Amino acid sequence: MLDARRKIKLNVKKIKRLKWGAAGCGKFMETSFLPALQQLKRSSLFSVYSSDINRAKFISNKFNANYYYNDFETFLQSDIDCVYISGKNSDHHWQVIAAAKAGKHILCEKPLALNFEQAEEMVRICKENGVLLTINYVYRFHPLVQKTKELIDKNTIGKIISISANFNVNLPPDDNYRFQKEHGGGALRDLGTHMIDLLRFFGGEITEIKGFVGNVVYKTEVDDSASGLVRFEKNGFGDFNVSFNAQKQFNRVEILGHNGCLSIDNMVGRRNASSKLTIELTKEAKKSFRKRVNKQLLLLKSVQNSFLFNYPLGVTAEDGLLNMRIIEELEKSCTP
Repeated sequence: MLDARRKIKLNVKKIKRLKWGAAGCGKFMETSFLPALQQLKRSSLFSVYSSDINRAKFISNKFNANYYYNDFETFLQSDIDCVYISGKNSDHHWQVIAAAKAGKHILCEKPLALNFEQAEEMVRICKENGVLLTINYVYRFHPLVQKTKELIDKNTIGKIISISANFNVNLPPDDNYRFQKEHGGGALRDLGTHMIDLLRFFGGEITEIKGFVGNVVYKTEVDDSASGLVRFEKNGFGDFNVSFNAQKQFNRVEILGHNGCLSIDNMVGRRNASSKLTIELTKEAKKSFRKRVNKQLLLLKSVQNSFLFNYPLGVTAEDGLLNMRIIEELEKSCTP
């Protein structure tokens, strides 16, 4: 069993403001991550890396970075304190290791790696070099998710019977790495990792997973659909469904307990939307709460505090490692 509580000696610098390096320069970085980063008072974009120098220059100019590079080692030497790694899944392994050896704290996109073996090495090398590694699981930071977790921990709805989480979008195939097997594409790895993380966040550790991974609508070299059924170590069961092929979707999270039930609507797959938490308890009137937030900004505020002041991480490296193991177990169970 992995011990997420194991302490490491961190290379903590006494700095008042974080200089970020951003590696990858994809659409998500441009439209979500960097706009959120600009709202932080103690963080700023300092350097940009992309294998495409023109793309690096464009992002650098758009977000007022000091430098841009198409060489990763030179990028790491540009006086940055931490790095956001958001390129192809197949790049996470070597880039995280290089950043750790350069003494940079790291926020990595999900999933952490292509496989558990790679992820395990990444976690180990970060610990050996005294740097923090966290993963961009933004849903944990939504206030309604935090409230749901609080209600579960207080035993408000009693023993957990089941948890269901769905994340379906319509993403027609193109030349994006998400449709390339060698780069770790597919609905399970892109969307399913988020839902597995939510299942673990609400229900605790998962001891068993079964399900299906395949193509329902779009026939590509990666899966466009995946469904899983899990057994929790200390609770009941959980399930998730993800896909790249649904033009309309609900994308709800539902939690059924012995004494009540909870649901979260309009949060999964929606940026800055007005989400709704519904609470139904035995012998009580139904209650609903709405909240509109920027999940990416909330995650970055938490990460900033961890990198600057060594606050506990909201998502640990071990979370990324365990989620990677669960993904692999499901994929292996579906292999003939």
